[in-house]
Amino acid sequence: MNIITLTLVLICIILNVAAQLALKQGAFLDIAAVNWHSLFKLFTSSWIIIGGIIYVASVLVWLLVLNRTEVSKAYPLISIGYIINAVAAYYFLGEHVTLLRMAGIVVILLGVFMVARS
Repeated sequence: MNIITLTLVLICIILNVAAQLALKQGAFLDIAAVNWHSLFKLFTSSWIIIGGIIYVASVLVWLLVLNRTEVSKAYPLISIGYIINAVAAYYFLGEHVTLLRMAGIVVILLGVFMVARS
């Protein structure tokens, strides 16, 4: 896998994390009951719309990645998104990262390393 493909994978991961953060922010809407009005309010939230747009951009970049490399090599690299997402959620959303979650992140890193070396 060359540097351009790895860069595209990283861009895809960053876009995916940004989409997750935007969707989480949009999910903070105060919706007491699930009905058509509350669903409309949720899906017309600017955060949800921004998250959706970022997801579409992520898919477009992912298609470029798939055009350049094998999916069996590229897809495991997406797991790096779990790490970036946990760090971003900690800093931007104030979520807690427990010791067990950090251990899971280390396991993910080891797995990504093993796949990348194969």
